[in-house]
Amino acid sequence: MDLIIRKNGTIPFTKGDPKYFTGNVIVEQLYEANEPSRVSSAVVTFEPSARTNWHYHPLGQLLVVIYGTGLIQTWGSPPRKIKAGDVIWTPPNVKHWHGATATTAMTHIAIQEKLNGKTVEWLEKVSDKEYEEAQSASD
Repeated sequence: MDLIIRKNGTIPFTKGDPKYFTGNVIVEQLYEANEPSRVSSAVVTFEPSARTNWHYHPLGQLLVVIYGTGLIQTWGSPPRKIKAGDVIWTPPNVKHWHGATATTAMTHIAIQEKLNGKTVEWLEKVSDKEYEEAQSASD
């Protein structure tokens, strides 16, 4: 088997599905796992105030923030501010959300593995109230 090279400018961008995201989100799928590999990755850009739903990853998730400032919160814990250069490991099955702050966009690379064909289990939306409380608590 030979290398697979996806040339710059050939990877399609998609809008984040409103079932799983609030606000404007752009997803650039970098790599989708092909057996025997289980790893997939994407570059995800959140405009200000955009965020994921609550969710978890069966085998965990690695985030590398490459631009801007954002927020991340695990269920039952205070929100944390994240910035370009930060690397965040979320362990398997930990309920969390992440996204941009109210005033700054944020881009991260997301890397996760598939378990039984799934990388993520999507849950309920982060309410505006939850988001505003997270924004205030992280300032």
